[in-house]
Amino acid sequence: MPAADGPASPRLDRRARGAGVEALACRELAASGLRPFAANVAFRGGELDLVMLDRDRDGDVVVFVEVRYRGDAGHGGGAESIDFGKRRRLERAAMLFLHRRGLDDAHCRFDVVEASGDVAAPRLHWIRDAFRAGD
Repeated sequence: MPAADGPASPRLDRRARGAGVEALACRELAASGLRPFAANVAFRGGELDLVMLDRDRDGDVVVFVEVRYRGDAGHGGGAESIDFGKRRRLERAAMLFLHRRGLDDAHCRFDVVEASGDVAAPRLHWIRDAFRAGD
């Protein structure tokens, strides 16, 4: 007997698509010099897709990366889909992540990777410092 989320379930398809796009984004960001730190970190009220480390003149920067896939631009780009409420959930999750790892004073930023087109080979657009906490 098939499970509630059987093989043709849109829910599983969406999760699998998201996992694939996030893995591709992680590889691309790593190829650009960022170092993977954590992925799919869930907290009550929010989830962090990717957490990576970058270097700047002051040292390591914790980078919280939201990955957004859009099959087409009919409803706007991925970054446009991150509204005020989503930003607040990401900020809360980031604060919890930093606190639980003893990194309360770490420098951090929020990036977005927009993925679009064919899910098997999406085009990626990396937006560094896409928004700031408290914006």
